[in-house]
Amino acid sequence: MNDVLIYLWEGSICLALTVGFYKVFFEKLTFFEWNRFMLLILLTASVLVPLFTIDVAPSMVVLPEVQLPVFWVGGQIEPESMVNSSNFSWQKVLFFCYIVGLVFAASKFVWEILRLWIQLKSATLQVYNGNKLAIHSRFEPASFFGYIMLPSFDQTDDDHQLILQHESVHCTQRHTLDLLLVQLLKVFFWFNPFIFMYERMIREVHEFQADHFITRFHSEIAYSKLLLRLVTKSNSNHLLHSFNQFQTKKRIMMMTQTNTNPIQKARFILTLPLIGLFLAVFSCKSSKVTTADFPENLVIPMTAESTGDTTNVTILREKNGKKVLVVTATEPTGEEVFEITEIQPKPAGGMEGWMNYLVESIKYPEEAKERGIEGTVVMAFIVNSDGTISDIETLRSIGGGCDQEAMRVIQNAPKWTPGQLGGKAVRVRMRLPLQFKLPKS
Repeated sequence: MNDVLIYLWEGSICLALTVGFYKVFFEKLTFFEWNRFMLLILLTASVLVPLFTIDVAPSMVVLPEVQLPVFWVGGQIEPESMVNSSNFSWQKVLFFCYIVGLVFAASKFVWEILRLWIQLKSATLQVYNGNKLAIHSRFEPASFFGYIMLPSFDQTDDDHQLILQHESVHCTQRHTLDLLLVQLLKVFFWFNPFIFMYERMIREVHEFQADHFITRFHSEIAYSKLLLRLVTKSNSNHLLHSFNQFQTKKRIMMMTQTNTNPIQKARFILTLPLIGLFLAVFSCKSSKVTTADFPENLVIPMTAESTGDTTNVTILREKNGKKVLVVTATEPTGEEVFEITEIQPKPAGGMEGWMNYLVESIKYPEEAKERGIEGTVVMAFIVNSDGTISDIETLRSIGGGCDQEAMRVIQNAPKWTPGQLGGKAVRVRMRLPLQFKLPKS
């Protein structure tokens, strides 16, 4: 859930920055094909870059000390993490609202496609000069993929011919694919006003492209008059390119604007540092140090050099909050005590067996109950190379017989599977926190 919210936040920032970037550097240029391509590149980068993670530092695993999971003794207690996860947080509220909006936006998207399909089914289809015409009295001049939708068509009417040529540009340039991409992203970013600005800018460029093509072969004045005559209400289907739907005044101004100097194409190079900035801010992350409390089978990063009968092993660990290298250790003899090994000791039956053993064995001392003593007892012990337990000690005491009860349970524990280093069984120091908590009355 949090990962989704973080992605939506980062993607929204990218969308906002790219909209501003396009408006400042590219919007007034007359390189319409380049502008279309740039809009698609910026849109794609905005939604994809936050999905990638680039490690800028080697990953490492740190085991400052092997610690068993906390065991709760007494009442029906849930770990703090579980309690917090059940609370109603603002992240859950935001995520719920997002899902509701997502469902609504997706339903609207599907409905527009179905409505368009129904309209095409009810239209009269014909082919004219290689163009697929869908004619229905309720249509406004528009295009969808290879179909040109018209309310009527007269081959001898000059206005109809201009409209046909204009819509055929949308078909040949496959502008509908751009709109489908934008509509799909609107489903996921339904809350973001910048995705709607993207849609508006892409539609603008599409119309500029079509208008530019028409004015190469026809009078700008005659074509502008046609646009003014056909100004009507916009088509409500966002998947269509309606001939007369979009900013007629701006289109006429763009047709009469002097073409931009070709040297201005150098501006498009500025996109590279922008995308690089996105990667640096949203994708490049330092590898986090992973601390494992009780790994079942963990291979720790190490280097080994063989010199005769001795193998030098260097292990990564943490010291005073800093990542350092442990002093090189020689080949284990069976007497040394390690805190970090390649394969950690394993209790009989695994962690499930260990938890079951504690549930069946440990008792809340009567003295502690009578005195209302609660708290965490921390025990340390060594799992020997033969799996037996020794050197039990109390690192944190709370009294009331709780320390002695913890000592008794560890002493009577079944044999463990010993830890291994360099392929040999070794002695490993373990730590066990026991949380004593009295049941609530």
